[in-house]
Amino acid sequence: MLIRKLFKFENAHVVRGCSTRRCSHSIHGHSYKVELLLEAHAFDNGQMIYDFGLLKSHVRDLIDAFDHSIALWSGDDPEYLDAMRKHSERWVLIPVSPSAEQFSRLFFRLVDTALSLTDMANGETDVRLHSVIVHETETGYAQCFRADANNPRMGRIDLPAIEFAPAITEQWPDPDLFERIKRGERQVNPLSPCDQVSGPDERS
Repeated sequence: MLIRKLFKFENAHVVRGCSTRRCSHSIHGHSYKVELLLEAHAFDNGQMIYDFGLLKSHVRDLIDAFDHSIALWSGDDPEYLDAMRKHSERWVLIPVSPSAEQFSRLFFRLVDTALSLTDMANGETDVRLHSVIVHETETGYAQCFRADANNPRMGRIDLPAIEFAPAITEQWPDPDLFERIKRGERQVNPLSPCDQVSGPDERS
């Protein structure tokens, strides 16, 4: 069985080398939607695959880091990268071009790693990330599966090659979140999502 959780963020980028000149030569933005599809073949103690509320902590923080940020490809012109980091407080430096396709692979790597380092506490069984869909526009999206995320022909996405601006990490409830993930440190889910997130409906 699959479940789906939707996230949204606003982001600016330049996609070098693409066919459309407006996209490859000018900074522009999109209203992104990110769908996480989780898969399991048994239910937890609440007869769910995975409580949606549990995704409102570290996973949400990693995705929300891209909101009102500039996505910068580390292979871009150094002068451009320096200028963007100088004049924008929120930026994320990534090792691949910020196309929808690469965003889907990037989020797969981030979320899959975070989930793999999570110890379940409510009877969840064999929960894993099935795929990630990134909607760049109302009519276009890219979907990444596990084989795509780890496909060297599509470019390597190593977590140490990702850098979040200090202004982003300082706003996280756990400013050391990404460093702990890169070190492979494990975390334990709370028995109730209410222990870490707020809101009247944690399944929304």
